Amino acid sequence: MDDATGTGPLSGMRVVELAAIGPVPHACMMLADLGAEVIRVDRPDSTRAYATWHRILDRGRHSVTLDLKTPHGVAGLLRLAQDADVLVEGFRPGVAERLGIGPDICRARHPGLVYARMTGWGQSGPLAQHPGHDINYIALSGALHAIGEPGGPPVAPLNLLGDFAGGGMLLVCGILAALWERQRSGLGQTVDTAIVDGTASLLAMLLAMTSGGSWHERRGHNLLDGGAPFYTVYACADGRHIAVGALEEQFYTALLQGLGLDPSTLPHRDDPANWPALKAAFAARFSRRTRDDWAAHFENTEACVTPVLSLTEAPAHPHLRARGTYTETGPAPAPRFDRTPAAPPPPPDPGRPPHQAAARP
Repeated sequence: MDDATGTGPLSGMRVVELAAIGPVPHACMMLADLGAEVIRVDRPDSTRAYATWHRILDRGRHSVTLDLKTPHGVAGLLRLAQDADVLVEGFRPGVAERLGIGPDICRARHPGLVYARMTGWGQSGPLAQHPGHDINYIALSGALHAIGEPGGPPVAPLNLLGDFAGGGMLLVCGILAALWERQRSGLGQTVDTAIVDGTASLLAMLLAMTSGGSWHERRGHNLLDGGAPFYTVYACADGRHIAVGALEEQFYTALLQGLGLDPSTLPHRDDPANWPALKAAFAARFSRRTRDDWAAHFENTEACVTPVLSLTEAPAHPHLRARGTYTETGPAPAPRFDRTPAAPPPPPDPGRPPHQAAARP
Protein backbone atom coordinates (compact mmCIF):
# COMPACT_ATOMS: atom_id res chain seq x y z
CA MET A 1 0.00 0.00 0.00
CA ASP A 2 1.04 3.61 -0.50
CA ASP A 3 2.38 5.15 2.67
CA ALA A 4 0.24 8.12 3.71
CA THR A 5 2.23 8.79 6.85
CA GLY A 6 3.80 12.22 6.61
CA THR A 7 7.31 13.32 7.47
CA GLY A 8 6.47 16.57 9.26
CA PRO A 9 6.61 17.48 12.97
CA LEU A 10 3.44 15.48 13.74
CA SER A 11 4.89 12.26 12.29
CA GLY A 12 3.84 9.37 14.53
CA MET A 13 0.48 10.89 15.46
CA ARG A 14 -2.55 8.86 14.41
CA VAL A 15 -5.88 10.50 13.67
CA VAL A 16 -9.21 8.88 12.85
CA GLU A 17 -11.42 11.26 10.88
CA LEU A 18 -15.13 10.60 10.43
CA ALA A 19 -15.81 11.96 6.96
CA ALA A 20 -17.54 15.34 6.97
CA ILE A 21 -17.44 18.57 5.02
CA GLY A 22 -15.80 21.96 5.45
CA PRO A 23 -13.90 22.53 8.70
CA VAL A 24 -13.34 18.85 9.58
CA PRO A 25 -11.46 17.92 6.39
CA HIS A 26 -9.65 21.27 6.54
CA ALA A 27 -8.37 20.55 10.05
CA CYS A 28 -7.41 16.99 9.14
CA MET A 29 -5.66 18.24 6.00
CA MET A 30 -3.52 20.44 8.22
CA LEU A 31 -2.74 17.55 10.56
CA ALA A 32 -1.82 15.36 7.59
CA ASP A 33 0.22 18.17 6.07
CA LEU A 34 2.22 18.35 9.30
CA GLY A 35 2.94 14.63 9.23
CA ALA A 36 0.11 12.92 11.09
CA GLU A 37 -1.26 9.63 9.82
CA VAL A 38 -4.92 10.37 9.12
CA ILE A 39 -7.40 7.57 8.42
CA ARG A 40 -10.68 8.88 7.05
CA VAL A 41 -13.75 6.74 7.69
CA ASP A 42 -16.13 6.98 4.72
CA ARG A 43 -19.63 5.63 4.40
CA PRO A 44 -19.92 2.51 2.19
CA ASP A 45 -21.58 2.49 -1.21
CA SER A 46 -21.51 6.26 -1.56
CA THR A 47 -19.28 8.73 -3.31
CA ARG A 48 -17.35 11.19 -1.20
CA ALA A 49 -19.61 14.17 -0.42
CA TYR A 50 -18.46 17.22 -2.38
CA ALA A 51 -15.62 15.07 -3.80
CA THR A 52 -14.45 17.72 -6.25
CA TRP A 53 -14.66 20.55 -3.73
CA HIS A 54 -12.74 18.53 -1.17
CA ARG A 55 -10.07 17.14 -3.51
CA ILE A 56 -7.36 19.27 -1.93
CA LEU A 57 -8.77 19.14 1.60
CA ASP A 58 -8.68 15.33 1.44
CA ARG A 59 -4.99 15.04 0.63
CA GLY A 60 -2.62 13.02 2.77
CA ARG A 61 -5.20 10.50 4.01
CA HIS A 62 -5.94 6.82 4.05
CA SER A 63 -9.59 5.92 3.60
CA VAL A 64 -11.63 3.00 4.89
CA THR A 65 -15.37 2.42 4.58
CA LEU A 66 -17.48 1.52 7.57
CA ASP A 67 -21.23 1.49 8.03
CA LEU A 68 -21.58 3.06 11.47
CA LYS A 69 -25.27 2.11 11.56
CA THR A 70 -24.31 -1.55 11.96
CA PRO A 71 -22.65 -3.34 14.90
CA HIS A 72 -19.85 -4.48 12.60
CA GLY A 73 -19.12 -0.92 11.51
CA VAL A 74 -19.19 0.39 15.09
CA ALA A 75 -16.83 -2.35 16.20
CA GLY A 76 -14.46 -1.46 13.37
CA LEU A 77 -14.48 2.20 14.31
CA LEU A 78 -13.82 1.43 17.97
CA ARG A 79 -10.84 -0.71 16.97
CA LEU A 80 -9.42 2.17 14.94
CA ALA A 81 -9.99 4.63 17.78
CA GLN A 82 -8.35 2.30 20.30
CA ASP A 83 -5.01 2.67 18.51
CA ALA A 84 -5.29 6.37 17.64
CA ASP A 85 -4.22 9.57 19.34
CA VAL A 86 -7.15 11.60 18.07
CA LEU A 87 -10.67 10.99 16.77
CA VAL A 88 -12.37 13.83 14.89
CA GLU A 89 -16.12 13.95 14.26
CA GLY A 90 -18.46 16.62 12.94
CA PHE A 91 -21.92 15.23 13.73
CA ARG A 92 -24.70 17.18 15.40
CA PRO A 93 -24.57 16.86 19.19
CA GLY A 94 -25.79 13.45 20.37
CA VAL A 95 -25.43 11.62 17.04
CA ALA A 96 -22.14 9.91 17.92
CA GLU A 97 -23.61 8.81 21.25
CA ARG A 98 -26.68 7.30 19.52
CA LEU A 99 -24.39 5.42 17.14
CA GLY A 100 -22.43 4.00 20.06
CA ILE A 101 -19.18 5.80 19.26
CA GLY A 102 -19.38 8.76 21.63
CA PRO A 103 -16.46 10.00 23.71
CA ASP A 104 -17.37 8.04 26.85
CA ILE A 105 -17.39 4.72 25.00
CA CYS A 106 -14.24 5.47 23.02
CA ARG A 107 -12.27 6.73 26.01
CA ALA A 108 -13.39 3.83 28.20
CA ARG A 109 -11.41 1.66 25.78
CA HIS A 110 -8.59 4.18 25.30
CA PRO A 111 -8.28 6.73 28.15
CA GLY A 112 -5.60 8.68 26.30
CA LEU A 113 -7.78 9.41 23.27
CA VAL A 114 -8.38 13.04 22.34
CA TYR A 115 -11.97 13.14 21.08
CA ALA A 116 -12.33 16.27 18.96
CA ARG A 117 -15.83 17.47 18.06
CA MET A 118 -16.59 20.05 15.38
CA THR A 119 -19.95 21.84 15.20
CA GLY A 120 -21.23 25.25 14.27
CA TRP A 121 -23.07 26.08 17.49
CA GLY A 122 -21.25 23.84 19.98
CA GLN A 123 -22.26 20.83 22.04
CA SER A 124 -24.51 22.89 24.35
CA GLY A 125 -26.73 25.95 24.26
CA PRO A 126 -30.19 26.72 22.81
CA LEU A 127 -29.00 26.42 19.19
CA ALA A 128 -26.93 23.26 19.61
CA GLN A 129 -29.38 21.11 17.64
CA HIS A 130 -30.12 23.68 14.95
CA PRO A 131 -28.65 23.45 11.44
CA GLY A 132 -26.47 26.23 10.13
CA HIS A 133 -23.62 27.21 7.86
CA ASP A 134 -20.66 29.56 7.97
CA ILE A 135 -22.75 32.64 7.20
CA ASN A 136 -25.09 31.90 10.12
CA TYR A 137 -22.30 31.42 12.64
CA ILE A 138 -20.42 34.58 11.71
CA ALA A 139 -23.70 36.51 11.65
CA LEU A 140 -24.55 35.58 15.22
CA SER A 141 -21.00 36.20 16.46
CA GLY A 142 -21.11 39.82 15.26
CA ALA A 143 -18.36 39.41 12.65
CA LEU A 144 -20.56 39.56 9.55
CA HIS A 145 -22.10 42.87 10.61
CA ALA A 146 -18.70 44.54 10.42
CA ILE A 147 -17.92 43.54 6.81
CA GLY A 148 -19.26 45.47 3.83
CA GLU A 149 -19.46 48.76 2.00
CA PRO A 150 -20.77 51.96 3.63
CA GLY A 151 -24.53 52.10 3.42
CA GLY A 152 -24.73 48.60 1.97
CA PRO A 153 -25.57 45.20 3.44
CA PRO A 154 -23.04 42.97 5.19
CA VAL A 155 -20.90 40.95 2.76
CA ALA A 156 -20.03 37.31 3.41
CA PRO A 157 -16.22 36.83 3.30
CA LEU A 158 -16.58 33.52 1.41
CA ASN A 159 -16.55 30.77 4.07
CA LEU A 160 -13.01 31.55 5.18
CA LEU A 161 -13.85 33.33 8.41
CA GLY A 162 -16.20 30.78 9.97
CA ASP A 163 -15.55 27.33 8.51
CA PHE A 164 -11.80 27.50 8.13
CA ALA A 165 -10.47 30.17 10.51
CA GLY A 166 -12.97 29.95 13.37
CA GLY A 167 -13.61 26.25 12.73
CA GLY A 168 -10.81 24.20 11.22
CA MET A 169 -7.93 26.23 12.62
CA LEU A 170 -9.47 26.29 16.10
CA LEU A 171 -10.02 22.53 15.90
CA VAL A 172 -6.32 21.97 15.19
CA CYS A 173 -5.41 24.30 18.05
CA GLY A 174 -7.66 22.40 20.45
CA ILE A 175 -6.31 19.01 19.39
CA LEU A 176 -2.69 20.05 19.84
CA ALA A 177 -3.44 21.66 23.20
CA ALA A 178 -5.15 18.47 24.44
CA LEU A 179 -2.22 16.35 23.24
CA TRP A 180 0.22 18.65 25.03
CA GLU A 181 -1.75 18.31 28.28
CA ARG A 182 -1.88 14.52 27.82
CA GLN A 183 1.89 14.41 28.13
CA ARG A 184 1.49 15.41 31.78
CA SER A 185 -1.75 13.67 32.75
CA GLY A 186 -1.66 10.64 30.47
CA LEU A 187 -5.36 11.24 29.79
CA GLY A 188 -7.25 12.37 26.75
CA GLN A 189 -10.26 14.65 26.82
CA THR A 190 -13.14 15.87 24.71
CA VAL A 191 -12.54 19.03 22.67
CA ASP A 192 -15.76 20.96 21.96
CA THR A 193 -14.96 23.09 18.92
CA ALA A 194 -17.70 25.48 17.78
CA ILE A 195 -17.38 27.80 14.80
CA VAL A 196 -19.31 30.52 16.61
CA ASP A 197 -16.82 30.38 19.49
CA GLY A 198 -13.81 30.45 17.18
CA THR A 199 -15.17 33.39 15.23
CA ALA A 200 -15.76 35.30 18.46
CA SER A 201 -12.16 34.60 19.46
CA LEU A 202 -10.96 36.10 16.17
CA LEU A 203 -12.84 39.29 17.01
CA ALA A 204 -10.75 40.01 20.12
CA MET A 205 -8.92 43.04 18.74
CA LEU A 206 -12.03 44.58 17.15
CA LEU A 207 -13.94 44.14 20.40
CA ALA A 208 -11.16 45.95 22.24
CA MET A 209 -11.22 48.73 19.65
CA THR A 210 -15.00 48.99 20.02
CA SER A 211 -14.86 49.23 23.80
CA GLY A 212 -12.15 51.87 23.49
CA GLY A 213 -14.22 53.97 21.09
CA SER A 214 -11.94 53.52 18.09
CA TRP A 215 -14.25 51.19 16.15
CA HIS A 216 -17.78 52.14 15.15
CA GLU A 217 -20.65 49.95 14.02
CA ARG A 218 -21.10 51.80 10.72
CA ARG A 219 -19.59 49.57 8.06
CA GLY A 220 -16.90 51.07 5.88
CA HIS A 221 -16.06 53.91 8.27
CA ASN A 222 -13.26 52.33 10.28
CA LEU A 223 -9.52 51.89 10.07
CA LEU A 224 -9.50 48.29 8.82
CA ASP A 225 -12.84 47.86 7.04
CA GLY A 226 -12.11 49.93 3.94
CA GLY A 227 -13.09 53.23 5.51
CA ALA A 228 -9.55 54.57 5.74
CA PRO A 229 -8.19 55.83 2.40
CA PHE A 230 -4.79 54.33 3.16
CA TYR A 231 -6.20 50.84 3.92
CA THR A 232 -8.62 49.93 1.17
CA VAL A 233 -8.97 48.78 -2.44
CA TYR A 234 -9.02 50.98 -5.54
CA ALA A 235 -10.20 50.33 -9.09
CA CYS A 236 -7.66 50.77 -11.86
CA ALA A 237 -8.01 51.78 -15.50
CA ASP A 238 -8.55 48.18 -16.66
CA GLY A 239 -11.29 47.47 -14.11
CA ARG A 240 -8.99 45.40 -11.92
CA HIS A 241 -7.98 46.44 -8.43
CA ILE A 242 -5.06 47.43 -6.27
CA ALA A 243 -4.83 46.96 -2.49
CA VAL A 244 -3.36 49.67 -0.28
CA GLY A 245 -2.18 48.99 3.28
CA ALA A 246 -0.16 52.10 4.08
CA LEU A 247 -1.10 52.28 7.76
CA GLU A 248 2.08 53.65 9.29
CA GLU A 249 3.31 57.17 8.53
CA GLN A 250 6.41 56.12 6.59
CA PHE A 251 4.38 53.83 4.35
CA TYR A 252 1.78 56.55 3.82
CA THR A 253 4.55 58.93 2.76
CA ALA A 254 5.76 56.36 0.23
CA LEU A 255 2.19 55.97 -1.05
CA LEU A 256 1.85 59.71 -1.68
CA GLN A 257 5.22 59.79 -3.41
CA GLY A 258 4.21 56.88 -5.65
CA LEU A 259 0.95 58.58 -6.55
CA GLY A 260 2.70 61.87 -7.25
CA LEU A 261 0.70 63.73 -4.61
CA ASP A 262 2.06 66.63 -2.56
CA PRO A 263 1.17 66.08 1.12
CA SER A 264 0.97 69.83 1.69
CA THR A 265 -2.03 69.98 -0.65
CA LEU A 266 -3.92 67.21 1.15
CA PRO A 267 -5.96 67.24 4.37
CA HIS A 268 -4.43 65.45 7.36
CA ARG A 269 -4.97 61.72 7.26
CA ASP A 270 -5.53 61.18 10.99
CA ASP A 271 -8.89 62.97 11.00
CA PRO A 272 -11.62 60.58 9.74
CA ALA A 273 -13.57 63.62 8.56
CA ASN A 274 -10.92 64.00 5.85
CA TRP A 275 -11.06 60.41 4.65
CA PRO A 276 -13.70 60.88 1.91
CA ALA A 277 -11.65 63.65 0.27
CA LEU A 278 -8.43 61.66 0.49
CA LYS A 279 -10.11 58.56 -0.87
CA ALA A 280 -11.45 60.52 -3.84
CA ALA A 281 -7.97 61.90 -4.57
CA PHE A 282 -6.39 58.46 -4.42
CA ALA A 283 -9.15 56.88 -6.50
CA ALA A 284 -8.66 59.47 -9.23
CA ARG A 285 -4.94 58.67 -9.43
CA PHE A 286 -5.34 54.91 -9.43
CA SER A 287 -7.96 55.13 -12.19
CA ARG A 288 -5.35 56.50 -14.61
CA ARG A 289 -3.31 53.31 -15.01
CA THR A 290 -3.85 49.56 -15.13
CA ARG A 291 -3.48 47.31 -12.14
CA ASP A 292 -0.26 45.74 -13.41
CA ASP A 293 1.20 49.14 -14.23
CA TRP A 294 0.61 50.26 -10.65
CA ALA A 295 1.93 46.98 -9.27
CA ALA A 296 5.18 47.42 -11.19
CA HIS A 297 5.35 51.09 -10.23
CA PHE A 298 5.11 50.34 -6.49
CA GLU A 299 7.07 47.07 -6.56
CA ASN A 300 10.31 48.41 -5.07
CA THR A 301 8.73 50.89 -2.66
CA GLU A 302 7.52 50.59 0.94
CA ALA A 303 4.05 51.90 0.18
CA CYS A 304 2.40 48.53 0.96
CA VAL A 305 0.63 48.45 -2.40
CA THR A 306 -0.12 45.10 -4.04
CA PRO A 307 -2.26 43.88 -6.94
CA VAL A 308 -5.50 42.08 -6.11
CA LEU A 309 -4.87 38.74 -7.78
CA SER A 310 -7.49 36.17 -8.72
CA LEU A 311 -7.30 32.58 -7.52
CA THR A 312 -5.88 31.56 -10.90
CA GLU A 313 -3.37 34.41 -11.01
CA ALA A 314 -1.94 34.04 -7.51
CA PRO A 315 0.13 30.85 -8.03
CA ALA A 316 2.06 32.54 -10.86
CA HIS A 317 3.16 35.55 -8.81
CA PRO A 318 6.99 35.57 -8.58
CA HIS A 319 7.04 35.66 -4.78
CA LEU A 320 4.58 32.80 -4.32
CA ARG A 321 6.27 30.84 -7.08
CA ALA A 322 9.70 31.31 -5.48
CA ARG A 323 8.41 30.07 -2.12
CA GLY A 324 6.40 27.24 -3.63
CA THR A 325 3.31 28.56 -1.83
CA TYR A 326 1.09 26.75 -4.33
CA THR A 327 1.78 23.22 -5.53
CA GLU A 328 0.10 20.77 -7.88
CA THR A 329 -1.95 19.50 -4.94
CA GLY A 330 -3.01 22.95 -3.76
CA PRO A 331 -1.48 25.25 -1.15
CA ALA A 332 1.77 24.04 0.34
CA PRO A 333 1.72 22.87 3.97
CA ALA A 334 1.98 25.77 6.39
CA PRO A 335 3.73 26.74 8.54
CA ARG A 336 7.15 25.45 7.50
CA PHE A 337 9.75 23.62 9.55
CA ASP A 338 13.47 23.41 8.87
CA ARG A 339 14.15 19.92 10.26
CA THR A 340 10.84 18.17 9.62
CA PRO A 341 9.37 19.46 6.35
CA ALA A 342 6.05 18.00 5.27
CA ALA A 343 5.15 16.67 1.84
CA PRO A 344 1.70 15.04 1.98
CA PRO A 345 0.66 12.54 -0.72
CA PRO A 346 -2.42 13.16 -2.89
CA PRO A 347 -5.98 12.47 -1.66
CA PRO A 348 -7.20 8.86 -1.54
CA ASP A 349 -10.22 7.37 -3.20
CA PRO A 350 -13.01 6.51 -0.73
CA GLY A 351 -12.41 3.08 0.74
CA ARG A 352 -8.71 2.84 0.02
CA PRO A 353 -7.39 0.86 2.99
CA PRO A 354 -4.51 2.10 5.09
CA HIS A 355 -1.10 0.53 4.92
CA GLN A 356 0.03 -1.74 7.69
CA ALA A 357 1.57 0.78 10.03
CA ALA A 358 4.39 -0.05 12.38
CA ALA A 359 3.51 -0.95 15.96
CA ARG A 360 3.19 1.93 18.37
CA PRO A 361 6.15 2.54 20.65
